[in-house]
Amino acid sequence: MEARGSGSTLDYLRSVAIAVLEETGMLPHLNPGVLSWEEFQRLKPVAASMGMMLETTATRLWSEPGGAHYGSPDKDPEVRMRVLTDAGRVGVPFTSGILIGIGENLDERADSLLALRGVARQYGNIQEIIVQNFRAKPDTAMRGMPDADLHELAATIAVGRLLMPSNVSVQAPPNLVGEEFELMLRAGIDDWGGVSPVTPDHVNPERPWPAIDELAATTAKSGFQLRERLTAYPRFVKAGQPWIDTRISAHVDALADNETGLANEEAVLSGRTWQEPDYALESHGRTDLHETIDTTGRTGDRRGDFDSVYGDWESLRDQLHNSPSFSKLPSDVLNGLTIAAENPAALLDEANADAALALLTADGEALETMTRLADQLRAEVNGDDVTYVVNRNINFSNVCYVGCRFCAFAQRERDADAYRLTVEDVANRAEEAWVLGATEVCIQGGIDPKLPTSFYADMVRAIKTRVPGMHVHAFSPMEIVTGATKAGVSVEEWLTELRDAGLDTIPGTAAEILDDEVRWVLTKGKLPTKTWLEVVGTAHKLGIRSSSTMMYGHVDHPGHWLGHLRTLARLQDETGGFTEFVGLPFVHNNAPIYLAGVARPGPSRRDNRAVHAMARLALHGRIHNIQCSWVKLGDVGTAEVLRGGANDLGGTLMEETISRMAGSAHGSARTIAELDAMAGLAGRHARQRTTTYGHVATSGPVRVSLLGH
Repeated sequence: MEARGSGSTLDYLRSVAIAVLEETGMLPHLNPGVLSWEEFQRLKPVAASMGMMLETTATRLWSEPGGAHYGSPDKDPEVRMRVLTDAGRVGVPFTSGILIGIGENLDERADSLLALRGVARQYGNIQEIIVQNFRAKPDTAMRGMPDADLHELAATIAVGRLLMPSNVSVQAPPNLVGEEFELMLRAGIDDWGGVSPVTPDHVNPERPWPAIDELAATTAKSGFQLRERLTAYPRFVKAGQPWIDTRISAHVDALADNETGLANEEAVLSGRTWQEPDYALESHGRTDLHETIDTTGRTGDRRGDFDSVYGDWESLRDQLHNSPSFSKLPSDVLNGLTIAAENPAALLDEANADAALALLTADGEALETMTRLADQLRAEVNGDDVTYVVNRNINFSNVCYVGCRFCAFAQRERDADAYRLTVEDVANRAEEAWVLGATEVCIQGGIDPKLPTSFYADMVRAIKTRVPGMHVHAFSPMEIVTGATKAGVSVEEWLTELRDAGLDTIPGTAAEILDDEVRWVLTKGKLPTKTWLEVVGTAHKLGIRSSSTMMYGHVDHPGHWLGHLRTLARLQDETGGFTEFVGLPFVHNNAPIYLAGVARPGPSRRDNRAVHAMARLALHGRIHNIQCSWVKLGDVGTAEVLRGGANDLGGTLMEETISRMAGSAHGSARTIAELDAMAGLAGRHARQRTTTYGHVATSGPVRVSLLGH
């Protein structure tokens, strides 16, 4: 590995997979064992599929001496299930299965199949399950164990076939079933797995593969035709994104039958270059969406692959737990208000959890008292000015296949509302904003697979070349970790390159709720909480400050809100890099998770007031600015939270498509006069600020502004 410059086994595996693609044209199927979400992101671009056997969910076989998996940390069923779900979140076509006859009982065998079915239903990425029978081998600790009975194998296959979704194949290795091919076919298998005419079965070298002609003849005797497939199953091959990465789609297409998605048996293997997308990008699709979203609106209320990209909605509902009932005892409310008045930051202490939750669920006079305390604290910290930044949102692409279930912005490339901007388009919009008086551009986009890794830094450089004085506030932690992964560098290296290109700050979006219990239901494939914290913490340590956000009012509850605020506070204690906290009410109208009947229709007015007030109180001394989203709250809702702890309106925006695509009815741009009027509803005046909450100089050249008073 040293000779090849590989820093790890997985780096070496990735380079070998690329070599296979480039030198042979064959498609890698990777099974390196336990992987993390980040490692799946790293390997997906070089493999058509991956796999790992679950084997069993029987924890006792791993935890108790004498068990088949005792002493093998990677065989912990909890670890293996985490790998399977991470593969689903990343959208990797995946092979898994169970191993029978290793000491498990029938209940445990059934439980293992049900666990696989759960992943298959939730994420849709399980392409096959292997039901494999144990065969004893000499010179192993289990050499004295009897082989699994083949009739038990057939029975397990039959149960697996009945349990699995119809689009999941069931496989039995043909070299392990003796002469019982017909029995396995009758039991319900529809796949014989990988059969090599070249290499032995390295796990079972004493059991040679049957010849393919013989296997075809045996299969035909049972009334079936043996057909060659690729390592990725036909439904994934035909769908392409999000399952097949753009960087290997040409390799897959070269070997696939266009109609069936099976192997094209006439195809000639030939190596082809593997590389990052490097298109001479042209503008694509509905590039005027930022203007027409306020006039003609979106084309439909959902994207074209609504029924497949988000996983199985029914299984998602099964994961949701009823919201716990939180204490509203008068003593807890009184204790919470006392802490809020005397030492508000202590509301985040574990010892004060009941008091904090009592405030987060408060209503009536308790809510009024809490918001009054928050407003008093705001006046002490920030004064009476309501601040705002003159900025422009630029969403450079809404093409995205991550499959976040709350997101109404993301589109497939061929959807009517999809679009992609060029670097020049982005620079043009930044220059237009500068002429109109903007000091900041806020740049984010979908995880568009056709954007080369150079696109992000190129955008920043183009803006800084065109308008050197513009503050570039760009790229969510999800965009950053994806860009770093695609480029094959660390997050720190990626951020350093962006900083050197001119990146000033980053938005602390993609946080949603920093609790994986909620996060995986809400987002499916977005970066885990731990990774979000690592990306933002790394940015802070590099001198790149960020906002912090929380999206609430969907499948969460006040306990999650409190945990989220604690998590932000801990990171702020470490880095001091957050400039503000932004409460983001969930906009439900066109959100897939709401349309599927899983999420509630956004937060209530009470929720909005409680969240902003609690943020002001609990983050006191750590994060000084509490921003509200006029796009999501509207004028009246904004005025309410300005009277309850918030001190900032965000920006003029000039364009806004994310909330508008979700169904927000409060417009996508505001003039300075309109922001001042909004502040006036709360009895205050508005004042312009910089992105990092500095004062804007009033001297110097005055730019023409259509945003003026």
